[in-house]
Amino acid sequence: MYIHEGWPYNHPYAARTWTVEDYRGYADGLKRLGYNTLVIWPIVETMPDPPTPSDQASLEKTARVIDMLHREFGMLAYMTLTPNVIANDRESTQYTFEQRPLFSCAEFVDPADPSAVARMIRRRKELLRSLAKMDGIAIIDSDPGGYPGSTNQQFVHLLGEHRKMLDRLRSGIELYYWMHVGWEAYCRYYATGQFGWGTPAEARDILTRLAKINPEPWGITIHTMSVPPNGTDLKLAEQMGLASTALAFNYGAIEGEPSFPLTNYGGDAAYNAGRATAPHGVVGNAQTHCAQLPNTFAFARGSQGLPVEEGDYVEFAEELVVGRGRQIVEAWKTLAGEESQPMREMAENLDNLPHARLKPGALKGLLFGDTDRFISDLSIQLRVRASFEDFVTASEENWSIKKSFREFFQTAETWQKKTGYASLWRWPKLEKALKKLNSPAINTILAETNNESITTQAQGKTPFERVQNFYRQWDSFTPRLFAAMRTALQRM
Repeated sequence: MYIHEGWPYNHPYAARTWTVEDYRGYADGLKRLGYNTLVIWPIVETMPDPPTPSDQASLEKTARVIDMLHREFGMLAYMTLTPNVIANDRESTQYTFEQRPLFSCAEFVDPADPSAVARMIRRRKELLRSLAKMDGIAIIDSDPGGYPGSTNQQFVHLLGEHRKMLDRLRSGIELYYWMHVGWEAYCRYYATGQFGWGTPAEARDILTRLAKINPEPWGITIHTMSVPPNGTDLKLAEQMGLASTALAFNYGAIEGEPSFPLTNYGGDAAYNAGRATAPHGVVGNAQTHCAQLPNTFAFARGSQGLPVEEGDYVEFAEELVVGRGRQIVEAWKTLAGEESQPMREMAENLDNLPHARLKPGALKGLLFGDTDRFISDLSIQLRVRASFEDFVTASEENWSIKKSFREFFQTAETWQKKTGYASLWRWPKLEKALKKLNSPAINTILAETNNESITTQAQGKTPFERVQNFYRQWDSFTPRLFAAMRTALQRM
């Protein structure tokens, strides 16, 4: 399971707020489901030089988590890194680790500048020193790494320099090349502002160059579902003689990222992604882990070739809260529907549960120590979805929407304030319904979700600056959207 610490929001929703005890409980639950590895992004890229006390505390916590995973659960602990992103020290020191926005505090190292690369490697070595017991580290070839005009040779050089740095920390740390969009493709994006996937030829070029430097021990991630245009699949790994090291990583099957928090249930995406394994295993990812328990379960079942019928979900939920398995699954099913009245009725039923007598089950670690919060969160999400469906229906049918819009705004804002989530929010039908309000402020913010705004809206003298500013807007997207919705509501 990949633990993405990139987005700052509230505990326990955002992984960067977790305590060692939170990690212990979550690891215990995952181990019982069949997971054997955590892959953590500790976002050292946003840590200034020197690190703040909160940064030091986070590194020390992650070091204890690595020890705990090894000692108590026999699990592996991997980290992830971007290839060439470091902190903007001036901006980063304005925040604690827990509150620091991702894009607004980052800057990029030019891979063609040897002295800048050397400084980055030295800086990373000091930050990762306390994490030297990690089993491996994965470095992605794209979002958010890259630099205008950079080449595959420069990317492979970056991987080689990281290999040397890891060897100085501790021999035997695995280096994984996380194949995603493609290095030169993302560098073209930064150079032009126009996104496009890499090509199979570019993917083979990187692997050929990487094989020549042979940064042992090393491996690659591949796509085993919905293979992108760059063809980074098992067939490519076999052609390059790298299949035995390949990890399947089909990003977003459990939960998209960034995503406004909402529990996902149903469908077969998570299950099939778990089934689509590779010789070295399969990695799932979530953003709000405490909310994505159904898909976390489905992914694990798929990876083990086990069925995932409704009865299996009930048994799973029964191990979350004893005696409430059927009710929890009914709540998940209702949340995944489109009928607002059953959602409100289910929320009322959950509110009326005798919370003092709720008993956590064997998988209590997945609840992050709070059964009441888990049930309360389900209730709030049901009310958010109910009000959303009513708002969308009123908009589609051209009914008077003031009442439904107000209720949606109020319930959604309640949930947002509880989670503290601030990044991008994209739901099917949401943008269309909001645009019908004819609010210039809302429409301006909604335009930030579209890559076209890089050339039409984002500020900057060059495409690279405009792309960076485009993503920096995401750090505060949801609070600004709520502020615009509030203004629109007041003017109705």
